[in-house]
Amino acid sequence: MVRLDCSDRNGRGRSISTAASAARRGDVVLVPTESSYGLATDAFSVRGVRSIRWAKGQMSQVPLPVLVPSVMTVGGIAAGMSNEARALMTAFWPGALTLLMRAQPTLAWDLPTDAPLAVRMPLNPVLLELLDKTGPLVVTAANGAGLPAPLTVDEAIEQLGEAWVVALDAGPILPAEPSTIVDVTGEGVVIMRHGGVSAELLREICPELVDAASA
Repeated sequence: MVRLDCSDRNGRGRSISTAASAARRGDVVLVPTESSYGLATDAFSVRGVRSIRWAKGQMSQVPLPVLVPSVMTVGGIAAGMSNEARALMTAFWPGALTLLMRAQPTLAWDLPTDAPLAVRMPLNPVLLELLDKTGPLVVTAANGAGLPAPLTVDEAIEQLGEAWVVALDAGPILPAEPSTIVDVTGEGVVIMRHGGVSAELLREICPELVDAASA
């Protein structure tokens, strides 16, 4: 495993380029997100996605989030994007809002075809720079089953060993709420999990929002 320091903004370009090359090959990269360290790989790499599932002990039926570098990227991976979805992305991306969308049916990747696609544009600057070089990445928390999401690279190594090829070390991550999850696959807009973006803020964009998470 190669551990690369990304704490200095001026010197992290080469580290991110190294991680981007690894992710595009289908290797697994340890990356900082807003709320924890996560495992990342090219969203279209069958080997990479299966390596992440193996590291976390997950079955192939479990959906994995896909992170994107921009709103424009979403049209290539999601189908039938509603006006409400576009408005939410414009208002809250980059940020702690995950949208459940319908995947493009023609995509060749190792993600469940019978589950919504979970899409988000992150706020973490290191991860955003990486996404700018790679395009969509599958990213999920680098924690073992039943364990808290790691806030440092050392915690991630303690939980999962060296399950990745490159680690981007941006230093300790401050504890934060996970992303709010909103389902936009149907005609309505439904909160499935509360998180970093409040229901009140969401209703300013989508007044008819339904809160299934509080039911």
